Amino acid sequence: MLATNRQKAFGLIGLFILLLTAMWMSVVYGYTDTNWRQAIAALIDNNGSNAHLVVATVRLPRALIAAAVGASLAMAGALMQALTRNPLASPGIFGINAGAGFFIVVMVTFFSISSLQMLSWVAFIGAAAAAAIVFVISAAGKDGLTPLKMTLAGTAVAALFASLTQGMLAMNEKALEEVLFWLAGSVAGRKLELLAAVFPYLAAAWLGAMLLARHVNILMMGDDVAKGLGQRTNVIKAAAALLVVLLAGGSVAVAGPIGFIGIMVPHMARALAGIDHRWLLPYCALLGGILLLAADIGARYVLMPREVPVGIVTALIGVPFFVYIARRGITAK
Repeated sequence: MLATNRQKAFGLIGLFILLLTAMWMSVVYGYTDTNWRQAIAALIDNNGSNAHLVVATVRLPRALIAAAVGASLAMAGALMQALTRNPLASPGIFGINAGAGFFIVVMVTFFSISSLQMLSWVAFIGAAAAAAIVFVISAAGKDGLTPLKMTLAGTAVAALFASLTQGMLAMNEKALEEVLFWLAGSVAGRKLELLAAVFPYLAAAWLGAMLLARHVNILMMGDDVAKGLGQRTNVIKAAAALLVVLLAGGSVAVAGPIGFIGIMVPHMARALAGIDHRWLLPYCALLGGILLLAADIGARYVLMPREVPVGIVTALIGVPFFVYIARRGITAK
């Protein structure tokens, strides 16, 4: 673990350089053979050649989307683990992925919507609706929002939406074919316009998370201690939940449900920066972007010339990590 603030600051600089390197590799490497000179030329003086078009219109948006989505999912995961005090928590506990998938399938099945831009907004609305249901259920009762109630309510809502989704897909093979690639989670084929549409929400959530970090540190001491220090715990929990919806909902809207980033990265960041969320969250953002970019680059080569959805690659990495955390009994501080 990096002990001093100076070391942590240098660590952030190093991770930022590594993130830029991963983005550059994402732009240069893939099925179409290109090199760094062609990549620079495509960005500065595009001549319309196939290589230049691939770099400028396919790989550059893909790299930017992967970096933004990875950062957002990792920050959302850190906030979820703090809210629920569960080291295995991720945005999926709020039913965000299941809600987005359900709304997507409903629109494809009953309204024949196939526009990716339209479906991205449908996914965002579905994610927000699922999270709102979880929040309302969790807040009911005299104890208000508690980690256990949020976990149980989220698990139940996610299971409900997942069951409804599977039922509709079983009865409609056409809908299954149209949404299967989206349900697997991928940054391939996504245009920059999709990211631009949700970027204001993501950027606001990034800033909001950093402003809330000090309050999350106090909340992690326990509700009684936090209330004793004058914190309005339900307000902080509601604000953190809203940030999770913006971060994870925006990510799902652009790239579909990509799993395990929100579980793995907070533990990696904690090992480097400790439990102070003022450092933990920026470390999560950088590490999340790096991990998703690396997974996306790997996805291009697994079944070359075909590509594997990046959600499958993150699952292959994440499942052993998930088992390791569960067996070691690592707890979110």
